[in-house]
Amino acid sequence: MAKKRIKKIALHFLIIFSVLVVCAPVLLAIIISTQTLAEVFSYPPKFTPSRNFSNYGAALKNVNLVRMMLNSTFIAIIVTLGKIIMSLLAAFAFTHFKFKGKNILFFVVLVTLLLPIPVRIVALFDIVSKLKWIDTYWGLIVPFLASATGTFLFIQRFKMVPMELLDAAKMDGCSPMRYLLQILIPVSANTIGALIVIEFIYIWNQYLWPLMATNSKHMRVVQIGVKMLIQTESINNWGIIMAGVVMTMIPPLVVFFVMQESFMRGFALASEK
Repeated sequence: MAKKRIKKIALHFLIIFSVLVVCAPVLLAIIISTQTLAEVFSYPPKFTPSRNFSNYGAALKNVNLVRMMLNSTFIAIIVTLGKIIMSLLAAFAFTHFKFKGKNILFFVVLVTLLLPIPVRIVALFDIVSKLKWIDTYWGLIVPFLASATGTFLFIQRFKMVPMELLDAAKMDGCSPMRYLLQILIPVSANTIGALIVIEFIYIWNQYLWPLMATNSKHMRVVQIGVKMLIQTESINNWGIIMAGVVMTMIPPLVVFFVMQESFMRGFALASEK
């Protein structure tokens, strides 16, 4: 009995320690965001928050962070919705229809997982330039609408639905699109929730492509805004920088906490396959 209690205490201690290690950078960023420049560079370091919240106002004012957060939010929402719709349709086609070259096409879709944006960024920039989409929302949204990850997740989910359900739907005169909308999508709600979290955070954290595809300040995204807070020719005010970082973490955290239950259930279903 004593050994079980010791093991339980040791396990809880290990979990708490691991959580603190993971959360330490975030906690440190929050603390620094409330400190003045003198407090940030004080010695010994101060690890307690101050009551100075002017850094947040300065971060918003210095680089127009509000506009950049609105841009990132709009782009992330549109891209996430577009990825989910296209992934649902692609997965439905791969799992419920027979056509020539299906296996080859599915292999091509999977190969795109090996080609992230940095690998194809030169060719992508050339195409977007010819379409005159540089410094527009089209150039920031359209290149990200297709999702091999989302297609693969929905294929795995659709394969878990009994085919007898499809046969029963056909006997009742249910059309393919009605079957997708009224049966497959509702049973895939948790997978959709998981994909919303993944794709929203992925698009929110984009830096390289928006840096190349935008020229004007009103089209910049939030990750570029955080980089603009860092000065290269003078002493950095890390209080203002960390205030900007903390504010940019809020939208992804809100999405995660809202979709947390669906996110966990979606991956639990995937692991049961």
